[in-house]
Amino acid sequence: MDDLLTNYQASKDLLKDRVILVTGAGQGMGRAAALTYAAHGATVILHGRKVEKLESVYDEIEAAGGAQAAIFPLDLEKAEDQDFAALAQAIKLQLGRLDGILHNAALVFSLTPLANQTLEQWLTMLRVNLAAPFALTRACLPLLKTAPDASVIMTSDIHGHDPTAYWGGFAVAKAGVEALVKIQAQEWELLPNLRINALIPGPVHTPQRTKTHPGESKHALPQPHDLMAVYLYLMGPDSKGINGKTVFCQSRTY
Repeated sequence: MDDLLTNYQASKDLLKDRVILVTGAGQGMGRAAALTYAAHGATVILHGRKVEKLESVYDEIEAAGGAQAAIFPLDLEKAEDQDFAALAQAIKLQLGRLDGILHNAALVFSLTPLANQTLEQWLTMLRVNLAAPFALTRACLPLLKTAPDASVIMTSDIHGHDPTAYWGGFAVAKAGVEALVKIQAQEWELLPNLRINALIPGPVHTPQRTKTHPGESKHALPQPHDLMAVYLYLMGPDSKGINGKTVFCQSRTY
């Protein structure tokens, strides 16, 4: 799906009464998405590693008059099946429902040739960027199945969609994300209340971009909030029926 949705106009109550889990919500795209979802009526579950960053987003949502958010810290690099199951159980007990997940958390090391990347780095990138979104979605599936209209968004990357030198294990993990989305979408074909799609933000002024492109001039890059129309569209009811697609936030000139 190559259509650009940057002109999409979301209603103020687009996500009213919905509970949305956002991973990597402490900074960058995850923070912007959490604030945006809350501004459109959602109760947002804030996931990340650093509690102080999540508390800052929590306070911003509260100051803006949004529904009270929830904070669930978890290190995806170390999490096991039982940790994801515990997170899903906590959501059920505390909030009673789950209507969507934005898998935004990511980990990338410095850009280097494959010959310089270690097995440990690969296993970590595969675990955080691919295995954890799979495991978390699986753990939350019973909750998602009971939602009237549930949407799962997995964040991919242009270097996974179109593999590029020096991106190594990160690109392979993101290519795996797109394969995972296609597989899961097919398995959910008979469940019309469930959908899953991959989203590629493109170049954005975020901490991750600064890490991978330290010498780049950032003034021309879009800010995270500039791309939120697409995030709203895929999470909200207007995208019902869109399933198994890869959606680009920006034109593919990068």
